[in-house]
Amino acid sequence: AYTSQFVDDRWLDVFTPDVEYSAFGTVYSLVRFPALLEAAPRGQFIGNMPVVEFDGGDRATGQQHFLFIDQQTHAMRLGWYNDEYRRTPDGWRIHRRSTTFMRKHGGADSGRQHDPLVE
Repeated sequence: AYTSQFVDDRWLDVFTPDVEYSAFGTVYSLVRFPALLEAAPRGQFIGNMPVVEFDGGDRATGQQHFLFIDQQTHAMRLGWYNDEYRRTPDGWRIHRRSTTFMRKHGGADSGRQHDPLVE
């Protein structure tokens, strides 16, 4: 909800400070997240509950499927995140996240290789 409503910086709370987010063939750090959000199209982002596997300690992995609907065109993007989580003093946070997009042709990939902050 934070990203769809463009709530300033509140959505950053779900990540560790040293998070790595991989999409479009590029790995992004937390300091680049606000610029990524600014470059993103406006729309509704809907994510399901992640399926999480705990290791019995302070680490876990998970997958979360999502749907993004562009506000102006209503074009949709389907995909999922592969996540690594870490337990912090403030609770569980996403430490690594990679995006896989589902394609109409039946395949899946990490997106057209480009840096949306450069275009």
